[in-house]
Amino acid sequence: MSRVPVPLYTAEQIRNRVAELAISLDGRFPAGATPHFVAVLSGSFMFLADLVRAMPRPVTIDFVRMQSYGSGSTTSGTPRLLHGPSSDLRDRHIVIVEDIVDTGLTLQTLRQNLIAARPRSLDTVTLLDKPARRRTDVPVDLVGFRIPNRFVVGYGLDHNEEHRHLPYLAVIGA
Repeated sequence: MSRVPVPLYTAEQIRNRVAELAISLDGRFPAGATPHFVAVLSGSFMFLADLVRAMPRPVTIDFVRMQSYGSGSTTSGTPRLLHGPSSDLRDRHIVIVEDIVDTGLTLQTLRQNLIAARPRSLDTVTLLDKPARRRTDVPVDLVGFRIPNRFVVGYGLDHNEEHRHLPYLAVIGA
């Protein structure tokens, strides 16, 4: 069992911020466009679900699976795309939905893969941004919360598959 999580953002704070992100994201697309969300599994599933429900327009969704952490709490430094999107992305407005951007290496690898599919546009929305850990300059268009260099769990994020169920965000190892 991991250490006891210490709350960082409440469920209400998250809900309010996700609603704000949805409105900002909606304004990035022309009238009548249907953005295609590509969510990074597994950590982003709760964020994706709430973001889709908060969007004022229809969206389509797809999933990718990346591996960068394994069972530890530090990145391997070599992210891999394990499962790519199943949809044709050419000429579509693509939105990468991330749970957290820290080193930027996972997002950089994913962006390279998606750019190769020749989308009309490519945006990134992340629930959490941890700039103190950045190892590469990668664009992040919309950020829910900027956080310090702490290991965060809850609201879909885990540590060794624990704490995903928490309706709030918390730090462990505080």
